[in-house]
Amino acid sequence: MRLKRKIYDDFLKWKAESHGKKALLVEGARRIGKSTICEAFGQNEYESYILIDFAKKDKEVEGYFENYLNDLDTFFMMLQVHFGVQLVPGNSLIIFDEVQMFPQARAAVKYLVADGRYDYLETGSLISIKENVKDIVIPSEERHIRMYPLDFEEFGAALGEEMLLGYIRDCFEKRQPLERSLHNRAMLLFHQYMLVGGMPRPVVAFIENQKNFTEADREKRDILELYREDIMKINARYRSKVLAIFDQIPGFLSQHEKRIVFKDLQGSSSADQYEETFFWLSDSMITNECFLCNDPNVGLSLNETRSYVKCYMADTGLLVSHAFDERELLEDEVYKQILAGRLQINEGMLYENAIAQMLVASGHKLYFYTHYNEKQHRNDMEIDFLISNNSKLKYKMYPIEVKSGKRYSTKSLTAFNEKYRARIGESYIIHPRNLMIRDGIICIPPYMTMML
Repeated sequence: MRLKRKIYDDFLKWKAESHGKKALLVEGARRIGKSTICEAFGQNEYESYILIDFAKKDKEVEGYFENYLNDLDTFFMMLQVHFGVQLVPGNSLIIFDEVQMFPQARAAVKYLVADGRYDYLETGSLISIKENVKDIVIPSEERHIRMYPLDFEEFGAALGEEMLLGYIRDCFEKRQPLERSLHNRAMLLFHQYMLVGGMPRPVVAFIENQKNFTEADREKRDILELYREDIMKINARYRSKVLAIFDQIPGFLSQHEKRIVFKDLQGSSSADQYEETFFWLSDSMITNECFLCNDPNVGLSLNETRSYVKCYMADTGLLVSHAFDERELLEDEVYKQILAGRLQINEGMLYENAIAQMLVASGHKLYFYTHYNEKQHRNDMEIDFLISNNSKLKYKMYPIEVKSGKRYSTKSLTAFNEKYRARIGESYIIHPRNLMIRDGIICIPPYMTMML
């Protein structure tokens, strides 16, 4: 089955606006469907297309880039003969798939775009890792776009829930709760999204096997193994540190504060020793980083503290498979408990990770806030997420607290609102209950996170 992806509309906009003046570089983690959506775009929107998969290490094709870039007529002739495709000037697309595997192709974009005959899409993982670009000039004729796992709306659409998603949007805009049975249905859809995640192959396996979580789990474990193999190929200087972080992500998120304590990783480690580690995990889009911002008055990014970080998995379905082995998933009835909203252990971890994933998919950078009380020797204020409207003139921030249970305190959020009242747009609590407004705080169910 072919999944509908929102990024397709961004491709159409690029095609209309670019007129061949820029290549589009699609960055994203492995196995999120970059190649599939690019090929579908080539099939649907052009008279012909060629997909060059540089992961296959075709020496003959690589030789074209090395030998014929000074003679583009011959270069394009060789491509057409090799792939058996006739290229049509002004109406053909050439896709450089996994372009980081052959940096010379990325460097050639400058000349190919200037030639103007065809449009160019590039896909890649770890595009800006130093060893992949150190010997080339990064082309200015590139526009970048990030692709993520299926977001909640895309997942719901794949399951045929478009009408429910429209109703959710309408209720959020009107600030009214869903009808009770539809709220329960939307929560069931969210729990399925938490368990399956948004990686295309697990989603397809789940749907095509009559909503079988075990089949989806097999696909997710294959992806996790692929990520581990990728980590084993990176620079030996920080390979072990990347593995240490990657393997311990479920452990970090299962803690109350969820942030990483560097000295607990390896002896007396410090944040700067792990800078390249987080660069790798974040740049590969395997994880979503959330940095501390303890003075959000003038902007979140201006006051981020990179020595305090939460490290979320970019896909919550992968986190479920990463946190539990197959035996635990079945024996502990994890699927059943999550679907019923009764999982006690680690439910907060999965909830919070899913909210982080949904916020990032909506284009937000992630920040959190804490306040340390010197007299009490503890944090007396903690805000799970801070997002902003990114305005330079009318800056507003939006604090978000995530509550996986139906009973909770709003003490931290109320204190934060009092302290930063002039800078706050709206305040949100994300909880399993229906939408309600309490003491000026908008309390929304997790499926409405897509609206923030």
